[in-house]
Order: sequence, then C-alpha cells, then structure tokens
Amino acid sequence: MIYAKNKKALFDYEILKKVEAGLVLDGQEVKSIRNGGIKLVGAHVVFHKDEPFLLNAHISKYRHAGPLPNYDPNRTRKLLLKKKEIAYLRAKSQEKGLTIVPLSVYTSGRRIKVEIGVAKGKKKHDKREAIKGREAKRQTARALKGNYTD
Repeated sequence: MIYAKNKKALFDYEILKKVEAGLVLDGQEVKSIRNGGIKLVGAHVVFHKDEPFLLNAHISKYRHAGPLPNYDPNRTRKLLLKKKEIAYLRAKSQEKGLTIVPLSVYTSGRRIKVEIGVAKGKKKHDKREAIKGREAKRQTARALKGNYTD
C-alpha cells in the first residue's frame, strides 16, 4: 500500500535510478504513517559519516498517542541500505547536478519502505514540455469521452 508520493519531485527532477530503503521509525510514527500522516514535499537524502539520512520528511504526531513533549515531526531519520547501495548513492550525491530525493513511502510486507531516486534537475523548458504533454493527454481523453467541444 502506498502512503505518500512525492509528485513535486517527479515534476522537478528527472529520475535516473530508483532504490528501495528501510526507514528507522518510532512506534507512534509507524501508526501515524499507516493513517496517512506523512508528507514528502521538500524532503531529501543527505549523508553524515557515511550513513544516509532522510531530511524534512514530515510525519505528524499520532492522534491517539499520549503526550509527546519533545516530538519533532521533521526530525532526521536514518535510512537502512546495503553497503554497496550506500557507496553508490554517496558517489552520485557528490556528482555535480545530481541529488537524492524520496519518491514514495509504502509497505513491503509489514515493513515501511521509502523509494528514493537519484535525480537530475529539470530545466524550465523541460517542465513546460511536461505540462503541454499532460494538457494534450487531457484533451484527447475529453475528446474520446465526448465531452469536449471546440
């Protein structure tokens, strides 16, 4: 089941490669995610001492949790990856023009996973082309449906 998608990242970046990663969470964060309380807009992956971390992913406080005095919904969360994947992503993150962004959060079995992607920023004209393509697709769908008059 998919809990969140980062549509903004798919619009702003060209995704070169996707990788599945585990996520270190607290118990109440897992419950909050399962209730749809996660937002990935503006989130990205950084490396600190050869360990990947997810920054700015907003996981809201679980409604039915007791008082959590020092809970930070935007705290950094560690990503769980294999050593080869970490080395690959670290090398790609140091290349000029590439960044690592989370694309979606979903379950795999009982575990909550994050799909992260190595991404290259799109230029303004590429974004315009994407918008034009989307509009053309909508117009053809309307024409086929019979609701479009021009």
